[in-house]
Amino acid sequence: MKLKLLAISVLATLSTVAIADEAQSSKVKKTWDVTSELGAIITSGNTETTTLKGGIKAKHNLTSWHNEYKLDGIFKEDEIENDAGQRIKERTNEKYSASVQGNYKINEDHSHLFVFGSYVSDYFGAYRSETVLSVGYGRRLLERENMYLNAQIGPGVKRFEHQNDSTAVDDNGNPLAGESENEVIGVGKLDFEWQISDNARFTQLVAVEYGDTNTKTTSESALLTKINGSLQMKVAYNIIHNSEVADGKENTDTETALTLVYSF
Repeated sequence: MKLKLLAISVLATLSTVAIADEAQSSKVKKTWDVTSELGAIITSGNTETTTLKGGIKAKHNLTSWHNEYKLDGIFKEDEIENDAGQRIKERTNEKYSASVQGNYKINEDHSHLFVFGSYVSDYFGAYRSETVLSVGYGRRLLERENMYLNAQIGPGVKRFEHQNDSTAVDDNGNPLAGESENEVIGVGKLDFEWQISDNARFTQLVAVEYGDTNTKTTSESALLTKINGSLQMKVAYNIIHNSEVADGKENTDTETALTLVYSF
């Protein structure tokens, strides 16, 4: 719903302002790195479309731990013509996700052990919801003055719920619509960042969740350009690929997004 995504944006702003105020009022070294992201496209006239996208990302750097928190949401509504010839508004995309990762630093060479948990609610995706819990090892493979490459790998467990209109069946031919399944998975991630100039930065994130039932691959390629000291414009291209989906569902979903990013 629109209200859900607007609530995410409001909470993101309030949270980041509170954290920023706390950091300014304290004389200790700042340990929080927080960014909030918001984009909206609203058209009217011959075609009416509403698209809202928002999120917040926070990094908390401590002596032995480096923690990451993410919250994202997207909502899209289009005006269509029904069988009776009437113009009605129909929700065409709605997705919310949250994740938490704790990284325990092993040494000064950017090696760490991680614990990761995530939840995705997707009304129009290959699966209605997905919950992942994983642990593993991460290391910085490349570090230069203006770029780095991090990698991590490990085992995990995944619980996913099929859409209510899914046509998938189990090995015995029983319908899986609305049913949930669990499986052991392997996870891997590559995180690359390149500071092209003082005002431009490129990021590339690729993550894989490998399982017997389904292998999910996600990718985000993004270019951020600085508008002023705290405000940036972000252009991102996202790909989500599932190896196994129900009949009528596409294996690959893509999204191109233009948003504003505010750093605290």
